[in-house]
Amino acid sequence: MKLGFVTYMIAAEWDLDTIIKKCEELGYEGVELRTQHKHNVESNLTKSQRDQVKKKFENSKVKLVGLGTCFEYHSPDKEVLRKNIEGTKEYVILAKDVGAEGIKVRPNGFPEGVPKEKTIEQIGKSLREVSSFASDYGIKIRLEVHGKEIANPVYIKQIIDIADHPNLYICWNSNMTDLDENGSIEKNFNLLKDKIDIVHINELCNNYPWLELFKLLKSINFNNFCLAEILYNPEPERFLKYYKVLFNAYLKLC
Repeated sequence: MKLGFVTYMIAAEWDLDTIIKKCEELGYEGVELRTQHKHNVESNLTKSQRDQVKKKFENSKVKLVGLGTCFEYHSPDKEVLRKNIEGTKEYVILAKDVGAEGIKVRPNGFPEGVPKEKTIEQIGKSLREVSSFASDYGIKIRLEVHGKEIANPVYIKQIIDIADHPNLYICWNSNMTDLDENGSIEKNFNLLKDKIDIVHINELCNNYPWLELFKLLKSINFNNFCLAEILYNPEPERFLKYYKVLFNAYLKLC
């Protein structure tokens, strides 16, 4: 397993050069760039600007794991839904141009007054469309286990099954709602384990069963990125140093 971080929110105010520099200095191997942050890796970049982003990563020790977008497919408004689908496609092309491995998308809840089954089907079909599009560019679509109620892995599994596309993957999000009545995540983890491609980890000092998570990841020979998604800290470099030490300690216990 490799350690990287998500720029939301700890590095939201860093420009791209700072992000790469800090990753190298602190020993983080990769980064997921959250869109709409100061580093400004967005779909309005020109070809020249996209090439510059790609070269910056190629000339560094840091991997651009992906782009963390906010595109979602639950809205009952057809125009809003289509805007999110087409926006996803724009960022797939951006990801290809800047050398990212994939992009993250999400479900974000169940709209009021709409049957859950209908929303799940709509999200699944939308993901099938964008996953097919992205496969032509060699870009992975990663569905974050995210959103009020819909983050339940049972619903995420239904969405994945409806989408039924080999280029659709899971971003495990380390939510407290992953836990069953016994405080274990194994049952829910097993629902999605065949599709897990990256993992978001957060506060390693909270009550989430981190050791169980890392053992389960080890059991499926997971060798991709665990990405620290953590809140702003007034001493980000100091915090990230401690975070890396704690992450490595957990791995040794596995």
